[in-house]
Amino acid sequence: MARELFERKIKQIQDEILLLGSMVEQATLDSVTSFKDRDIQTAKALIEDDQNINDKRFAIENAILILLATQQPLAHDLRLLAAMLLVANELERMGDYAKGIANNTIRLGISDLPIPYRDIEKMGELAVSMLHRSLSAFISEDISQALAIPHEDDEVDALFNKCYRTIVNGMIANPATIDDASLLLWVVHNLERLADRVVNICERTVFIKSGEMMEMDGSEDEVEG
Repeated sequence: MARELFERKIKQIQDEILLLGSMVEQATLDSVTSFKDRDIQTAKALIEDDQNINDKRFAIENAILILLATQQPLAHDLRLLAAMLLVANELERMGDYAKGIANNTIRLGISDLPIPYRDIEKMGELAVSMLHRSLSAFISEDISQALAIPHEDDEVDALFNKCYRTIVNGMIANPATIDDASLLLWVVHNLERLADRVVNICERTVFIKSGEMMEMDGSEDEVEG
C-alpha cells in the first residue's frame, strides 16, 4: 500500500511538471508573438502571469520535499525526485526568459533597425518543440529521445548566429539604433538559452535511468528583461 501511495504521489508531481511545462511553452510562444506584433498589452499580461509559473514551481518543489522527507527513497526513486526538482527549476527559468522577451517588447522603440522577425519566430517554435518533447521523454524516461533532442539545438544556435549578424550589422550601419539593438540581442539570446535548458532536461532523463550525468551542451547564463 505504501508503494502504491508513493507512486500515486510521483504521478501527481509528474502531471504538475507537465502542466508547468505547458505554461512555459505558451508563455514563450505568446512572448514571441507579442514581440512580432508589438502587442504591449499581451506583453504586460505575460509579465504579470509569470508569477503563476513561479507559484507552480514552488508548489512542485514543496511536494517533492515532502516525499523526500517522509518516504526516504533510494536509488531510482531518489534520482527521479532529485531530477524533478531540477527540472522544475529549469522550467521556471525558461518562464523568466519569456518574461524577459515581454519586457523588451515594451522597452523596444521604433527605429530603422532591421529586425529578423521570421528567424526569431522560428527560434521560438523550435525551442518550444524541443521543450515539449523533452518533457515527454523525461516523464517516460525515454533515453533514446533524450539523446536525440539536443542535436536540434544546433539549428537554434544557427538561427541565433544569423540573427546576431543581422542585428550587429544594423548597429554598424546606423549607430543610432544601438540601444534598441541591445534589447533585440537579448530577445534572441533568451530563446537560445531556453533551448540550452531543454538540453539540461534531457541530461536529467539520462541520469534517472542510468545514474550517470552526461554533459550534452549548454552553460549557465543570465537573463535580461
